[in-house]
Parts: sequence; C-alpha cells; structure tokens
Amino acid sequence: MNLSFKNGKFKIMQIADIQEDIPLNLDTVKLIDLALEKEKPDLVVLTGDQIQGYSACYLKDSEKKAEKCIDSFLEPIVKRNIPFCFTFGNHDDDCKVNKAKQLKMYGKYESCVFGEADDRFDEGTFSLKIRDSQNKKDIFALYLLDSGKMQKNGTYAPMKQERIQWLHEQKQRNGYLPAFLFQHIPFPEYYDILEKCSPFKKGAVEAFRSRKNTYYILPGKSNENDEFMGETPGAPEINSGEFDEIKKDGDIFAVWVGHDHINSFRRSYQGVDLGYCQGAGFNTYGPGKNRGVRIFVLNEEELRNYETYTVTMGELCDFKPSKPLKEFVFTHMPSSLDKGVSIAKKAAIVGGAAGLTVAIITKIIKG
Repeated sequence: MNLSFKNGKFKIMQIADIQEDIPLNLDTVKLIDLALEKEKPDLVVLTGDQIQGYSACYLKDSEKKAEKCIDSFLEPIVKRNIPFCFTFGNHDDDCKVNKAKQLKMYGKYESCVFGEADDRFDEGTFSLKIRDSQNKKDIFALYLLDSGKMQKNGTYAPMKQERIQWLHEQKQRNGYLPAFLFQHIPFPEYYDILEKCSPFKKGAVEAFRSRKNTYYILPGKSNENDEFMGETPGAPEINSGEFDEIKKDGDIFAVWVGHDHINSFRRSYQGVDLGYCQGAGFNTYGPGKNRGVRIFVLNEEELRNYETYTVTMGELCDFKPSKPLKEFVFTHMPSSLDKGVSIAKKAAIVGGAAGLTVAIITKIIKG
C-alpha cells in the first residue's frame, strides 16, 4: 500500500500501550474508534505492548486468544481501510506466541504496511517511506525499532547492537531522508531532558534503580496543554549508544515512545525531539480519562516544522467507565513494582511516626 502526502499534508496517529487481553475492555476500543473518526489519519503507528502477554487469559489457547485480541483492537482501523504498522513492546510475546506468528496475525490485513522485503531486519524493526503529493519521489521516512524486553535481573535490556547497525545502514539506503523514529521503550537520554529536583517540589517524580533517591520534574513551560509526566522513564540502565546513531546525521529529528503509560510530553535534546505518547489501554494502569493517542501533522513544504497534539478520551466523549471500580484501581495504582515498594515504605514510616506521636501525647496527658 502506497503512502503519500495529500494536498501537502500527512497525518500520523500513534497508539501506545493498548495492552489488552480477552475479553477486551470496551473502553479501549471506544477510544481508538472515536479518535480515528475525529482525526482520520493517513497512517496509524502502534508502538508496542498491544497485548498484555502476562495475563492469565493466555495460559490456554494462547494463539487463538492473541489473534482474537489483535483482531478486536484493529477492527476500528481495518474497517476504515487506514494503513497501519506496528512494532513490539516488552509484553507482546509474554503470552508465548512468538513475534513471527504475531506478525502474520497483523499481516493478514491488506492495510498493514511494512518495509520492502530487503529492508526487513526482524519482525518489529523496519522502515517506511512516504512520497510527495504528486507521488513522484520519497520525501520522508519512518523507522520502527523493536526495543526489546526485560532482563533476568529486572532491568530493561539495552537496544541490540545489530539493530543500531541496521538503522545506520538503512538510513544510508534511504538517502538520509528527514525522518521520525518510533519504538516502545525510551533510551537513557530521556533523563537528560528532565530536571533533577527536590522531592518536595511540586510535580516531582521519584526515580529508581541506579537513580534511586533522586527526583525529576518536567522542565520549562509546557508547549501544549496536554503535557504531563507521572513516572520517570523506564529506560535501560546500560546506554547502547542508540541516540548517538540517531542524532549524528541529522536526518532523524524526532523520536516517539510509549511504555510509560502516564507520560505525555515533548522536549528537544541535541537537535532531536524526544517525546512520549500516553497509554491508550483501559485494562492496565493509566492516566484516567487522559488516556489517548498522539497525532502528528507533517507539512510537505516544512517537514521539520510539524504539529503534534494528543486526543484523549475525556475530550472525545463524556467518559463514564464501563468498569468503574477497575478503572479507579488502574488510575490510582503504582506504575511499577519499585513505585509500589516505595509507597509502602513511606506509608510504614508515616504510620510509625503517627503511632509514636500518639503514644507521646497519651503519655503526656496521663502524666
């Protein structure tokens, strides 16, 4: 399926962290359907964790259920015949259905677009080119990279060197066209666009692992009304050098990730926009009615001067959760095990201090 600008414009919709199982949460499909109806994108990019692979529902009939899940959340896209592409997140194949099989589940739809056969590196890593409005030449590229999974030690694996080498070679083959890069997990440089701060500063967010006992805030004034940061980047501890490859030739000028469901913002770093799309799935933790999708509007005459904004469930409808109790839990639950442990420790300290204060006051009153 050919991708090309129309009347000088090309609109992309990023959908991140659908993270569904069977039966799907109806709110997830509703969000996708309403967003597509409103925005009418030229291409949809799914940036990983479409499947909640760790769900117990996949313990039996894994392949059948995985395909049913994929069919269900793709239905609003496919029925409109909108081209779509995807990469994988760290949870997609936790369901024991490997990526090659999942690739066929997506690829059975004619509107699923991939790179050319000799451009393919692995199931979730490829490039696409977009042609001008006259369909005469390629003027823009998209790179999608499979960012990998979690390691046995509980940290995220750094980007594989063979994928970085593939990106290097593919950029050359594409003639260093202006480009976006999409992947699931952010790289360590996402911390460099944040500002360290006191834990008592408004908006401070706690970091963990090698950054334990440090806090960060989103610096500067928001460029858009819909920016927020609810968790620090879930990036690998080891820096693979991916960003060095991204920035060195100047062709890739924006990187967009998901993974951290309650983050939605953009900041420039060394000439490259680093940005987040919040989660879209209502069957996992998320930012309440601010679950949404991210839109990019490219201008053929000024490709680097693009427009981006988000469309949220709260904007699309008078949102009333189909499962209110579940939605309340998913909106208020910790975003990670580390965060949950931190909250528990703080609660224990506060509780212990409160108990000691009561004991002291009681002692004073009783003399």
